[in-house]
Amino acid sequence: METIASLFKPETLKKGDYFLKTGKNCDKLSFVQTGFLRMFVETEKKEVTQWISTKGYFVTDLSGYVFGDPARWTIQALTDVEMYTLNKSDYQQMETLVSDWSTLEKLFIVRCFTLMENRIFSHLSMTAEERYAWFFENNKELFNQVPLQYIASMLGMTPETFSRIRKKQLF
Repeated sequence: METIASLFKPETLKKGDYFLKTGKNCDKLSFVQTGFLRMFVETEKKEVTQWISTKGYFVTDLSGYVFGDPARWTIQALTDVEMYTLNKSDYQQMETLVSDWSTLEKLFIVRCFTLMENRIFSHLSMTAEERYAWFFENNKELFNQVPLQYIASMLGMTPETFSRIRKKQLF
């Protein structure tokens, strides 16, 4: 673990700074220490928030980082952010530096896949009210620090639906 940790370098972003822009090369993976980053894409009709990274989560455009595809997501700091960043060349050295790297990497990818699978499951099996209630219960800190339209988008709701559900939940 010491070897892995030594490859991550401290990095800061100021509120509004970009970690990554759509179409660019993604050459870093970061662990969020403090702050919030929003992963989103702009379509012709609207912005769609895919994820809000918080303390304790990793942030990257995974297909871009692993396969070299142009980034699908723009990632922007919603607050000042402190993180630890692993560049792609150091990541590629892990296999030779860490004897159990293939097992650790597999667990990391499985964790990413599980998070994605849980999000898909919630969108397919829960009502908008249930998604809101679950997300609020597990992410209360976001509701006072992140624009609510971003949370609404991430939950697959219009701001109007989100506001109506929020009002109902508060009373």
